[in-house]
Amino acid sequence: MSTYRLKNLLAPRSLALVGASPRQGSVGGSILRNIRNAKFKGEFGLVNTHYAEIDGVATVGSLSQLPFVPELVVITTPAVAVAGLIEEAGKLGAAGAVIIPAGLGHGTGSFAEAAERAARKYGMRLIGPNCLGILMPGADLNASFSAHMPVAGSLALISQSGAIATGMVDWAAQRAVGFSGIVSIGDQLDVDIADLLDYFALDGRTRAILLYVEAVKDARKFMSAARAAARIKPVVVVKSGRMALGAKAAATHTGALAGSDAVYDAAFRRAGILRVSDLRELFDCAETLGRVESPPGKRLAILTNGGGIGVLAIDRLCELGGIPAPITPESRKKLDAVLPPTWSGSNPVDIVGDADPARYAAALEVLLADPANDAILVMNVQTAIAPADEIAVTVTGMVKKYREQRRGLAKPILAAWVGADQNIGDMLSDAGIPNYPTEDDAVRGFMHLVQHRELVAALAQVPPAMPSDFAPDIDAARKIVAAALADGRQWLDPVEIKRLFEAYEIAMVPTFAAADAEQAVAHASGLFAQGATVVLKIMSRDIVHKSDVGGVVLNLTSFEAVRAATAEIIARAKALRPEARIAGVIVQAMVVRPKARELILGLADDPTFGTVVVFGRGGTAVEIINDKALALPPLDLQLARSLIERTRVSRLLRGYRDVPAVKQDAVAMVLVKIAQMAADIPEIRELDINPLLADENGVLAVDARIAVGKVERKFGGSGPANFAVRPYPSQWQRHIEVKDGWRVSVRPIRPEDEPELHEFLKHVTSQDLRLRFFAPMKEFSHEFVARLTQLDYARAMAFVAFDEVTNELVGVVRIHSDSIYENGEYAILLRSDLKGRGLGWALMQLIIEYAKSEGLKMISGDVLQENTIMLEMCRSLGFEIKTDPTDPGICDVKLVL
Repeated sequence: MSTYRLKNLLAPRSLALVGASPRQGSVGGSILRNIRNAKFKGEFGLVNTHYAEIDGVATVGSLSQLPFVPELVVITTPAVAVAGLIEEAGKLGAAGAVIIPAGLGHGTGSFAEAAERAARKYGMRLIGPNCLGILMPGADLNASFSAHMPVAGSLALISQSGAIATGMVDWAAQRAVGFSGIVSIGDQLDVDIADLLDYFALDGRTRAILLYVEAVKDARKFMSAARAAARIKPVVVVKSGRMALGAKAAATHTGALAGSDAVYDAAFRRAGILRVSDLRELFDCAETLGRVESPPGKRLAILTNGGGIGVLAIDRLCELGGIPAPITPESRKKLDAVLPPTWSGSNPVDIVGDADPARYAAALEVLLADPANDAILVMNVQTAIAPADEIAVTVTGMVKKYREQRRGLAKPILAAWVGADQNIGDMLSDAGIPNYPTEDDAVRGFMHLVQHRELVAALAQVPPAMPSDFAPDIDAARKIVAAALADGRQWLDPVEIKRLFEAYEIAMVPTFAAADAEQAVAHASGLFAQGATVVLKIMSRDIVHKSDVGGVVLNLTSFEAVRAATAEIIARAKALRPEARIAGVIVQAMVVRPKARELILGLADDPTFGTVVVFGRGGTAVEIINDKALALPPLDLQLARSLIERTRVSRLLRGYRDVPAVKQDAVAMVLVKIAQMAADIPEIRELDINPLLADENGVLAVDARIAVGKVERKFGGSGPANFAVRPYPSQWQRHIEVKDGWRVSVRPIRPEDEPELHEFLKHVTSQDLRLRFFAPMKEFSHEFVARLTQLDYARAMAFVAFDEVTNELVGVVRIHSDSIYENGEYAILLRSDLKGRGLGWALMQLIIEYAKSEGLKMISGDVLQENTIMLEMCRSLGFEIKTDPTDPGICDVKLVL
């Protein structure tokens, strides 16, 4: 249900606490004290059947006896009473409840199921059960049993662990870090991580969102919310269970490589979330992101009075991928003029151990003005010569003045006062300067800023277009898989794999199946005639890894050798695996590419995130080498390149010594193709190409295995059942004909449409732009247009129309659903010189058809009263039109589907 009614829970105007107790140490008593100490300003009532008053607060026996209807009900009673209380609260009109106790159970017949059923009946939202509660400083609300109340600030924390949330509150109290909200979600009976990501992403008080995650429940919903939030503000996650391996024994190499934590890592990366490894790093990340903006680059200048600690900081910076900022000649001259001759002369700028406040100020002023750095780290090691607190006073004063002069365009300044007293840290924090106990922590803080900027930039990148000549034969491929399933088989045989790869234009060595030695010789004769030698491999549904049973013989050059090897392979397999079904042998051409790299590519099935693409170094020792990276499909060339670059073997692909570089994008295209194959044929459960040979001539699959099975729908809604990120909905491509025989092709928008959209907007008059955007629009930035072209198809759709003769973009219609997926808000824009030719009518009919297919109940929009053409078209399409009660210049238009 996403953000539906969440504001009522997180900023309620009225509140009731059910089940408080005067008993020392009780959860309910602690929450009561916290609510009162936070000075909640709305109406407040206490419900308890055993006491007339608790801690001086009068009680009533039931929610219905309160003199008001509470928006939020906080429940601390035993689990058995929870469902009844939800029912009572729902009847009264409460918006939601926070369920503190554990023990509600799971599944049919449990207290949790009864509570959820009651809440759904009345549209109530539930936080918990088994949670700490909620802390909303901006709303003066502390409905939790936390020991402290954080001050108001700009960080939001969403935690699956109450203990972690408490730890963050305690840390924040020590560092003067404020929160816009802290929500402990517990068992996520209703409100989950995705709902709260949506809420805090649009919350004006929140600058960054912190997550503590143990497990994601609904991967598609999580990915949609996380990707949307990360485009707006930093999202940082720490996840427990990093060392846990995949739960199931995998039949393929790719399955074995795709451990559960590696998949989470891939999901976080795809969503644009910054992952940190532990709570300390999460605290440091909060320290940084809560105070300063990300820099435009990764060049860090370091100012210090200790040479050794400065060099350590530079080492750490380089290790983490940062760049020591150069000192420009002009800046070096200025530093020479204000520093003693013994200063370091380079970065780190070591101003010597006797540096006083004036020397710090002089050096910092030069570095602030130097365009060769993107951020500055100021460090101080306490000495008996210069007072550390006075230096801190000087630095904070300079930073304040610099920020005022730059008016929001200031570069980040970070600090590390090693061994400093708490009062110095407080002073730096009060000045909004992120500060850390060590140089290592400070450099990591800077790199968090850099990584966040890179993640956001990656989300906004325009991927290269797919080659126009790639046109897979989807029908042929589906027939191959369907035949195997109809035969009751889990694995495709090698010949079927070869045909499947041909359908997706993936090159594979010539492959034949032979039931016995004579068939093997017959197939080998054709290969010998082409000048090739022969490879034989055991063919069995039950023997996936052929080399394990000595089931591979290479470099056969004669009929006699083929005949003998066939007998040996089959005999050996029967001896070692007597239970296995032996179908014969596979006959392939022996491929000799002495300078080719052996790679592995494949698909694995994750229980949470569905299909995952795996890439890495191949060969028989692939699990031992463990050089791999994972990504969630669908993939474009840019994402495929990024996947490759995250492996060590990627360096070998570039070429070295007398080994030429691998053909550009040859490997990336295979990754894109197998990701598309997984979208088109969700019955493919696992796929393994090992090895894929890659060299300057291209790529060639030598061996492959593919497991198939019935589709298990992991995710609700439409789109592939096995993809956490909804892929491009190619089924919505259309060819339409409007007035005067004008033919137009219409399809869902793609990220690479950005240049065409820029050109299209040049052909729209300023008046039409004002009618569409309700404001004058003079410029369209890359970031603005990227948001229009890079859609999450699980939440929104935009159709672009192209003239089939000129191939010019001539119109766009889009729809975005509300948080409960009932109403979609539409918008439409046509080229001004092509209006009146029936295109607008056709696009509106298409978006209505799409909304119906998605299960939306209504389409709505805001139309300016002066936009008479749009209003007339809405009437003709059956929309109800009313004047907006808050703005007479706008009409609200609605169509019930």
